[in-house]
Amino acid sequence: MTTNLPRPRTRSSARGPNTLWLLGPAMLVLIVWTQVPFLLSIYYSFQRYNLLYPDRKGFVGLANFASLITDPIFRVSLIHTLVLVGSVLLVTVAVGLLLAVLFYQEFPGRALARTLVISPFFVMPVVSALVWKNMLMHPVYGLFAWIANSLGFKPVDWLAQYPMLSIILIVSWQWIPFAMLLTLTGLQSLSREQLEAAKIDGANAWQEFRYIIVPHLAQTLSVVIMLETIFLLTIFAEIYTTTSGGPGLETTTLPYLIYLKGFNDNNIGIASAGAVFAVILANLVAIFVLRLIGRNLQGARR
Repeated sequence: MTTNLPRPRTRSSARGPNTLWLLGPAMLVLIVWTQVPFLLSIYYSFQRYNLLYPDRKGFVGLANFASLITDPIFRVSLIHTLVLVGSVLLVTVAVGLLLAVLFYQEFPGRALARTLVISPFFVMPVVSALVWKNMLMHPVYGLFAWIANSLGFKPVDWLAQYPMLSIILIVSWQWIPFAMLLTLTGLQSLSREQLEAAKIDGANAWQEFRYIIVPHLAQTLSVVIMLETIFLLTIFAEIYTTTSGGPGLETTTLPYLIYLKGFNDNNIGIASAGAVFAVILANLVAIFVLRLIGRNLQGARR
């Protein structure tokens, strides 16, 4: 009488299939797509490379960085970049948090309302900027001008009179759904029994929001701020489509300055130095926010 004993698992079968063959092609494409342009940017940032004078090439050390930093436009663009990022973060996090709390409640048509709210995030930045520029903010036939005329007020040329505010509104409209989705995801883990217990103890809506919802979402909001900051530091299409950095230098940010140095001045060396500086700035911000998240995690564990 023979018994069918299970075969001993070999070392290779215990480890499972080799995932390198599955992840390798995707990792290779990712490395080529991201790291090769960045390495070229680092290389050209130390080179004298102007498209108008292709024969004048050579190693210049930190001269491109010095030329960029001492340029008065660089200081203005850096301030505008920080103002834009900070303002959009303030608007998107606040409005996204309020919308997340709203859609956390149950009401008829909630699924449809969620779909409508997140739809701006799927609109291309250029399309979004053109819609705001021509259909909403145009001083003659825009929606805002029609509302002003209907109420007896003088229409406002938003992009000429309030250019930075206009860019903040356009970018915020695009990124509010992102903040709302992440915040709503974090809010789903909040126990409804905890809110009901707070109501039984006599807490009003503001006290529930202040002492239960916001502390529960502290880690989620930190992640939202980190991710949005990294993406907002690269905002370009909205500015190029609507104001082209103007009027004057009113909406010239660091990414748009890099574009001007590379395609208007044809100075690839200085443009590459600006790109490297932008990457360093984004990493510094990410490190700061990651440390902040780490402190929140340690505080939550204690």
